[in-house]
Amino acid sequence: MRALLYPAFDQLEIRDVEDVAPKPDEVKLKVAACGICGSELESFKNHSPRRPPPLVMGHEFCGEIAEVGAEVRDWKLGARVVSNSLVPCGKCVRCERGDTHLCASRQIFGMHRPGAFAEYVNVPARCLIPWPENLPAEAAALAEPMANGIHVVHVSKHLPVKTALVIGAGPIGLFCQQALQVLRGAKVYVADLSPERLAVAKKLGAARVINPREEDVAKIMLEETGGEGVDLSVDAVGSGLTKRTSLDAIRPGGATVWIGLHENNMTFDSYGITLPEKQVLGTYAATIDELKHALDLMAAGKVDALSWVQRFPLSDGVTAFRRMLAAKGNDIKAVVCP
Repeated sequence: MRALLYPAFDQLEIRDVEDVAPKPDEVKLKVAACGICGSELESFKNHSPRRPPPLVMGHEFCGEIAEVGAEVRDWKLGARVVSNSLVPCGKCVRCERGDTHLCASRQIFGMHRPGAFAEYVNVPARCLIPWPENLPAEAAALAEPMANGIHVVHVSKHLPVKTALVIGAGPIGLFCQQALQVLRGAKVYVADLSPERLAVAKKLGAARVINPREEDVAKIMLEETGGEGVDLSVDAVGSGLTKRTSLDAIRPGGATVWIGLHENNMTFDSYGITLPEKQVLGTYAATIDELKHALDLMAAGKVDALSWVQRFPLSDGVTAFRRMLAAKGNDIKAVVCP
């Protein structure tokens, strides 16, 4: 079968790879669409040991069941489905308490097992959910990043949120923005260095967009909130600078959620957290229930996962990947459709 292969550091190519039969508890999906995730772009750019080549990446995907394993009873040939991005064990203490996305032995598609930048991919049946009939493939494939935005809302559910700041108007930031608007009714501000991405955030309902090259983000948040700061900030970039900004922009008793993974180490003023009782929350991935919620919101027309997304055939997968790496103009999110 044809696949977008990451054969070695700094290399990408369309190549024939082995088409392996599904295990008894798996189905083989004919991939309809697979989104290119920022984590994959970062891994490729920085030679991350988390995704060592040779590898077929791709963990945001949907498709049609083309083959059913001998032990699978709940799914039939031809069913249209969306897959979770990871495979939890379902048995450990984390899975038993409901934190399946934090499973200690989880496998991630395109990292620990072959991903979906290919014509076919094998998926454990327990990772599948129905694909709503009214959703195009390129939208259904993006249920996973939208579920990340829903998870941000859930980890901050203890906090009253009327105002929020999202730093980074890439795909995850835009989905976080929409989740906060739809599920919390929040007034959301969005900061980014790209005028094109800020234009999309504004179109999606941002109360105000801010370019940090031109304006001081934290200062504006204080001005917009009577000197207090926003209730919640989301750092969807993950640099040391954006993490500090996310802290400076929130009110006493407020919280920041860190979802971006751009840099690991940073320095910050710890008194600035302790004395005003600010909270720092980490967030990772999403549960399969949040994936279902994401699809419901998309199917109901409450979330836009189409107008700012570009579609590429698998044959143009290398071009799509490198364009998203360059991230120029309106190249915000690409979906590869075999």
